[in-house]
This record gives sequence, structure tokens and C-alpha cells, in this order.
Amino acid sequence: MTFSEKPIIALYNYGGGMRGLIPAHFMQRIEEVTGLYMTDMVDIFMGPSTGSILNAGLNIPDPHDPSKPKFRARHMVRFYEREGGHIFPRDSFRSLRSMIHDFNNRTLGFEQLGNLVRHGHYEQASLGRSLRALYGRQKMSDSLKSLIIPVYNIEGTASYKNASQGRQHRGNPFLNEGGHAMWLKNLKFEGAVNGPPCPEVSIYDAVMGSTAAPTYFQCYSFPVKKTPDSPTGSIAAIDGSVFDNPCISYMGALRPHLPPNRPLIMIVLGTGYSNTSIRKDDWDRYGSLGVVDPKNDMPLINIFFHAPETALIEAFETEMGGNLYVFNKSMVSGPYLEDYPNIKIDDASPENIHRLKNFFEMTLEENRKAFDELCELLIKNYEMR
Repeated sequence: MTFSEKPIIALYNYGGGMRGLIPAHFMQRIEEVTGLYMTDMVDIFMGPSTGSILNAGLNIPDPHDPSKPKFRARHMVRFYEREGGHIFPRDSFRSLRSMIHDFNNRTLGFEQLGNLVRHGHYEQASLGRSLRALYGRQKMSDSLKSLIIPVYNIEGTASYKNASQGRQHRGNPFLNEGGHAMWLKNLKFEGAVNGPPCPEVSIYDAVMGSTAAPTYFQCYSFPVKKTPDSPTGSIAAIDGSVFDNPCISYMGALRPHLPPNRPLIMIVLGTGYSNTSIRKDDWDRYGSLGVVDPKNDMPLINIFFHAPETALIEAFETEMGGNLYVFNKSMVSGPYLEDYPNIKIDDASPENIHRLKNFFEMTLEENRKAFDELCELLIKNYEMR
């Protein structure tokens, strides 16, 4: 295999809150088997929400040796185990407070009552403290390898777009008006085609925006420059998971920049499939509020999250062929369902953390042959450098 044919390795980590422990365990095992850092083996790190936490964490340079990462995957496992309870403290009344807040907004409109129930969100400052300790003041341009972080900018007229330079999407209302999906990119892999300049933004801000999951955290606003010489703009971000999945990331964020003479190997590490079927009678019974009620597992929001991937997955798998390695399994069906972790993203209990590790082991055993093949490929690809 000549250098021009040497594969580009892309890693996609799904979102899913505490369920990010599953891909964290996968990457820890990959590092143990290969004896390498993930940044030794992977050229491009992609993925929203909890996936962006993992990807960014593995790309922070070691202050004593900036060519090496500060953290191994095992450190990210410890991060979730240690910080999960601070980010998602046990709150038996969160769903109730959220429902009261929504009811108050629709009917009563008492400002004091709205403040009392705190909108049903978790404290964003707790997440912020954990991420600040992890990333420090590192900028996205400091990432060791290519890093792509998705956010959804709800303020379509936010000043980031007005401050941007270069090609404009003139006359397209989908891109010039309203909220829009976007990827913050630092593309550093060899041969990247038409790579945009890395935006001036901190890793902390980019990840905070990508993890602002609706109904769990408030929208997160942060400053950003399109280029170092651009005026400062702003993004009002919610969780990138509202639009991002491996198919969309590949088509929208990565494929336009791939050189024609380099094959792409894509690794997809899941946080468990949680898309459930909904009986027609249940759907009709929910009504307009019930379809977004946490006590019903927010069926409409789950549909929004999963629908684009179900529409694109067959075409994506066909295009990737044998160069796609997916490690994931259902969390809502299977012979050991009673031992599975909670599908909710905010269960940081010790019992659920243990179940998440067991779920990783189950997923690994079901995909052992592909896992061993992938580790051999990663070692060979590293040795070619």
C-alpha cells in the first residue's frame, strides 16, 4: 500500500450523556490492545454531545510534551465515573418541575413560579466546572488531530454568521434565515480538500454548546471568530445531537474534504440504540403535551433524534462498504434486558455505571471478530507512518 493509498481513519462517537461511558470503555480497550493512544491511530474525531466531550478530551495536548495527548481513554472513563454525579445529581422531581414550568408558561405565566421550578434543567455551572477542569483554556486550534464538533445555532441571525468571511450561501433561506446546523472544524489530516480555517473558539465553549441537550440543560451562548482576523460573533447553541449522526456527519462535514486518492476507514462507537416503537393507541393518547413529556420518555424528541439516521443508514452503509466498523447494540431489546443500563442519559448512579460497563462487555463480545480486525488494522496503519 503506497502512501497515497494509506487510509484516513475517522472516529465517530455518539451522544448520550452518561451512556458516553460505553464508547469510553471501547476506546480504553482499543488502547490496551494496541498499546497506542487514540490520537496515534485516528486522524479525525467527530460526534456530538457526550461524544464531543470524549473527542475533545483525547485531543488535549500534554503540557510537558505537546506532541502527546494529556489523557488516555481510561482517564475519560474515570471522568464519567467521578463527575457524573456532579453533572447529573439525583433529582426525583426534575420531571415534575419541568412539567409545572411548561404548564405555567402556557397558562398561568407567574414569573416567580417559573423561577421556583428552575425550568426543570440541571445546573449548567456544574457541567461547566467539570469541563473547565478537563480542557482548561485550550483552543480548538490546539487539538492534536482533526476535531469536528457539531452544534445547532438556534439564533439564525446571530452575529457569527454576519461576522463570517468567504463564500456566502446567497439566496438560500435554509442557510441564511432561521436556526441552522453547523460544525466547528479543525481539519489537520494530510491532503484535506478545501479545508475551512479553524475558528477562533475555545474547546470548552464548543463542547458546552454541543452538550446543551434540550430539556436537560439551557441553551449555551459563546463567542467565536470565523478566522483570527474576523470580528467576534456569537453562537446560541443547543446539543448537536438534534441533527448529527454518523451518516450526516460523513456527508455534511467530512466527505467534501476527503482527498480522492485516500480510502476512508470509519469507526462508529455507539452509546446504545434507544429508539423504541410506539403503539398507535399510545401515541394518540399522549396528546400535544404528552409527546414531549419526560414521563413518556419524550417520544416526539426521540423520533426527531433518530429519524434522519434511519432514513440515511442504508445509503451510508452501501457507500462505506467494508470500511465501516460499527460497535453498538439495542438497549431496549435482547436476552439480558433486565441487566441493561438505563436508557435515560442522566442516570449517574453507581449501579447504572456498573451496568454501562457490563453493556460495553456484551457489545464487545457480540462484535469480537470485527474488534480484533480493527485493532490489527489500526496497528498496521500506525506502523506505516
